Amino acid sequence: MNSSLSIFRKVAVAEGISYLLLLFVAMPLKYFANMPLYVKYTGWAHGLLFVLYAATLVMVWQEQKWKFGKTVLIFVASLLPFAPFIVDRKLKDERPENASRIL
Repeated sequence: MNSSLSIFRKVAVAEGISYLLLLFVAMPLKYFANMPLYVKYTGWAHGLLFVLYAATLVMVWQEQKWKFGKTVLIFVASLLPFAPFIVDRKLKDERPENASRIL
């Protein structure tokens, strides 16, 4: 199962982890321990994964023929902590025959 959906799910989990590391590890280190370098590198990695998340989302949207609203909802999920993990769980059993199913 090397479809774009499988790739997207992996990117979503990585993006979610990088977001949590940025919020709950790097930022506290910056503001409470005066260690701003962690935010620089974690933020860079998170930014790269966020762009990859958006790009693979567009690929999946086209391949799976999702409705626009579903795609927007999944994109908005990338902006919320923990939401990419919920998206991954919902998409776990996604198949082309039920691709238009609303989350």
